[in-house]
Amino acid sequence: MLLADRHQPLSEVLQEIADAPSERITVNELSARFGGRALGALLLIFGILCLLPLPPGGTTIFGLPLLLLAPQLMMGARAPWLPQRLRCREIALDDLRAGLPRVVRWLRRIEGLSRPRFIFLFSGVGQRLIGFVCTLLALVLILPIPLGNLLPAAAVCVLSLSLVQRDGLLALVGYAAAATSASVLVLAAHLIIRVFDQARTLVGLG
Repeated sequence: MLLADRHQPLSEVLQEIADAPSERITVNELSARFGGRALGALLLIFGILCLLPLPPGGTTIFGLPLLLLAPQLMMGARAPWLPQRLRCREIALDDLRAGLPRVVRWLRRIEGLSRPRFIFLFSGVGQRLIGFVCTLLALVLILPIPLGNLLPAAAVCVLSLSLVQRDGLLALVGYAAAATSASVLVLAAHLIIRVFDQARTLVGLG
């Protein structure tokens, strides 16, 4: 698979991957395809996979690579390090093709409006902060929470895309999505605890 030009829009790279005649692609091939943008782009790819309608346990499978990549961003890495086993792991392109057309359309709209701005948000500290937030979101994604993957995965996608585009406005949107995700999860946990306490009271265990 040919390497992408570093100025080639990410949406075009994803479309070329979706249009590839092969049925599977390794994580190592994906990383090579994105070149110098590999760390942010891989975070985006696995974030997209976590957004897709998956069978139970699917977000745990695709959330684990996020849990490996995001801390590297937090430590200031510029390129991803992956263990041999994960580099050789294959992803069925049908899994990507299921959601890529919609993602590519959405991505093209964003790329048409996006531009490098608020670059200070991607300084050493800024990059580490994005990595820290994505690490927390990845921890949520590997938990078996019904419908609990949508907001965290969306936040990872926006933050990783902001990193690729160097668009600080996107980063701020990503932080807002992460905060919303945390608020929803805290509220859901509070409601579950209340329901559990009321159930205990009703059966006379309280």
